[in-house]
Amino acid sequence: MPRDQRTITADDILTLTEYETIRKDKKEEAIQRKALTRISVGPHATALFETWDSMWLQIQEMLRIEKGGDDQLVDELAAYDPMVPKGTELTATILFEVEDPVRRDAFLRTIGGVEDHMAITVGDIRIPARPEGDVERTRESDGKASAVHFVHFDFPPEAIAAWKSGEGQAMLLIDHPNYGHAALINAEARAYLARECF
Repeated sequence: MPRDQRTITADDILTLTEYETIRKDKKEEAIQRKALTRISVGPHATALFETWDSMWLQIQEMLRIEKGGDDQLVDELAAYDPMVPKGTELTATILFEVEDPVRRDAFLRTIGGVEDHMAITVGDIRIPARPEGDVERTRESDGKASAVHFVHFDFPPEAIAAWKSGEGQAMLLIDHPNYGHAALINAEARAYLARECF
């Protein structure tokens, strides 16, 4: 597994039989990882910062569930490898969660364009979110936002240095007019993401 190359290839993927032998341990690792990489931003948003390991596990789980073989693997690699941080970025899956489906639908209709209102700040440096790929995350027809967003935060060198130094506050912000919230990214999470992503 060439984690140091910051990409997932077909050679990194285990057969279903091989994966079953380590799945329990990998799922336990994922629970421990989420303790460091999962951040609530206000009452309805959760950010999951991604790593090589989280994306590898996602691919393995999708193959296990759907059993689509090599054809499916091509699609899963195309979908998830871009979310592996490439050395100068953090990546995150942002989930907007409202349990009641009627209330969720109404809420998502109020936050259209939210993908353009996300950022990380490190001290005085602001790093805006960049949506993954060319997938439209707000419907043009009615302005309804998706419940799931995949974003990149492209760090300039000075932001990486500030992040690694541990100095200043690191925050994840959503500043949409209808959903304005911020969450502190704690020192333990910063140190873990620095090791895994930069």
